[in-house]
Amino acid sequence: MKSVAAIVESPFRRIASDFAASRLALTGLALFVLILIVALGAPLISPQNPYNLAELDILDSKLAPGGKSIDGLTFWLGSDDQGRDLLSAIFYGLRISLGVGAVSTLAALAIGLTIGLAAAWFGGRIDAVIMRLVDIQLSFPAILIALILLAALGQGVDKIVIALITVQWAYYARTVRGAALVERNKEYVEAAACLALSAPRILFRHLLPNCLPPLIVVATVQVAHAIALEATLSFLGLGMPITSPSLGLLIANGFTHLLSGKYWISFFPGIALLVTIVSINLVGDQLRDVLNPRLQK
Repeated sequence: MKSVAAIVESPFRRIASDFAASRLALTGLALFVLILIVALGAPLISPQNPYNLAELDILDSKLAPGGKSIDGLTFWLGSDDQGRDLLSAIFYGLRISLGVGAVSTLAALAIGLTIGLAAAWFGGRIDAVIMRLVDIQLSFPAILIALILLAALGQGVDKIVIALITVQWAYYARTVRGAALVERNKEYVEAAACLALSAPRILFRHLLPNCLPPLIVVATVQVAHAIALEATLSFLGLGMPITSPSLGLLIANGFTHLLSGKYWISFFPGIALLVTIVSINLVGDQLRDVLNPRLQK
């Protein structure tokens, strides 16, 4: 006779099996894992350090894909106007884009969920004030707010992270507030309140874990949005500095050469950005379906 543990499937195994049911989502996950490995291992696997001036030669600039440098290095994806190997530049650019996207998303998530939980728990005027602030922020395009902040703060990795946090926290605050309003009237929350537990403990130890599924979905999508927004700002010249170019800045560097036939300077970084965002969105779309209780069998 089978044990109860063998019959009842754990939530994690159910989520994993439901996620694996989509080949498209598995493809997106595999692509993202590969991109993550490449980004983290960029210093080890890159043929060249594109930001070490001692390794660059202006005579190697704008070489077509497959061309060779003076030192005999093959530029499989070509070189840019500074003589940098585009393959190596993309590897390093992925590190910056993914790092900025992940850090800004985690920070915005922490701020947003704290504010959203507080709004749902205390209610009344506190809830009304917080939600009106959220409504005001969400009424403006994210790119506009980010442009204003970067125009005031200037360029830099820390500046763009601050801008991305500012435009993202409201999404998490609204999401967690909606989930917390449903959960706060359930019996386990009332039992915790009857035990005279403190509000922070009830919020973060009992209420928050039951609000995580929608937050995970939103966070996954927002990582892709943050990467795309950072690339847009860098392309416009207000994002990353030239000393720390992300994928958006690599695309901008080759934009002026498109009409001269040197398409590869912008084309390959653009493909890398596209594949990164699509892979994250594929994972996020499947997680949305898997974590939606209305779609569970």
